[in-house]
Amino acid sequence: MDEKILEILRARRESFVTAEEIGARAEMSKTTVFRHIHKLREEGYDIQSQPHGGYRLVNIPDRLSAQELGWRLHTKTIAKKILAYDVVDSTNAVAFALAQRGASEHTAVFAEGQKKGRGRLGRQWVSPKSKGIYCSLILRPKISPDQAAIVTLMAAVSCAQAIRKMCGLNALIRWPNDILVNDKKVCGILTQMYVRDNSLEFIILGIGINVNTGTSKLPREASSLREECRDKSPICRIQLSQELLRHLDKEYAYLVHKGPEHIIECWSDFSALSGKRVKVYLANKSVEGQALGIDKKGALIVRQDNGFRQHFLAADAIKVR
Repeated sequence: MDEKILEILRARRESFVTAEEIGARAEMSKTTVFRHIHKLREEGYDIQSQPHGGYRLVNIPDRLSAQELGWRLHTKTIAKKILAYDVVDSTNAVAFALAQRGASEHTAVFAEGQKKGRGRLGRQWVSPKSKGIYCSLILRPKISPDQAAIVTLMAAVSCAQAIRKMCGLNALIRWPNDILVNDKKVCGILTQMYVRDNSLEFIILGIGINVNTGTSKLPREASSLREECRDKSPICRIQLSQELLRHLDKEYAYLVHKGPEHIIECWSDFSALSGKRVKVYLANKSVEGQALGIDKKGALIVRQDNGFRQHFLAADAIKVR
């Protein structure tokens, strides 16, 4: 019912709509209209009223609700079903449980905050409520487990594209899963696989973006999109989320139907490491050399000083100079 009323009010943003008209179009009584208007106001919607004139939608709260995220989203596959929560332990945990119960890859999980947000290697992801974008997607690509790393890079490309378009910032990708602006981390990606009998059942693609978070709440090496923008005004999380979902929809379709070549090409355009001297950290050693790019599985290719090339699927890499 709330969605029906919002759709009617959105279509008439410049004028008032009477309770009678809303009731007739939404097939509800005037009393029910009053009750739902009151509920929407409690949720943060700025709805003006006029005696005998009706209602007019003035402002929408920057809250990642399913109805706002889905409004005119028009994706083909990604986020056809959106689940939005207030605070969860982690969106990846929620999505993983849903995927195990058979949820489709149309499903996206969003939360206003996370109590146990995680990055790679069990690192904490700071997730203050109503400040960032914390979402997880259920994907079921028909690929082998050793090809799953390319999904992380597909997401990185999509994040960089969305940030550039929405914020005008020069977002770059630091392999394998970080987005940098001015050499500071503003976004991280965590992919989790579920494999059974050597077959990939699903991937949970988790994305965390520091949107309006103050630097005092972030690690020293991190920043937020608002902090990196010149005017420092709040960034609309709804619009950025929608922009991200549209890019994910497009890039995932490329990956599924045409293979990884397009993703590799786009990643190379956004890479913060390609051509640079890097140090790659493994569990018990480090390797230094020149980053040459990525292969079809998403592995980082590094040429050591002796000319030997290595491909790294899972590691941390930093720019040396």
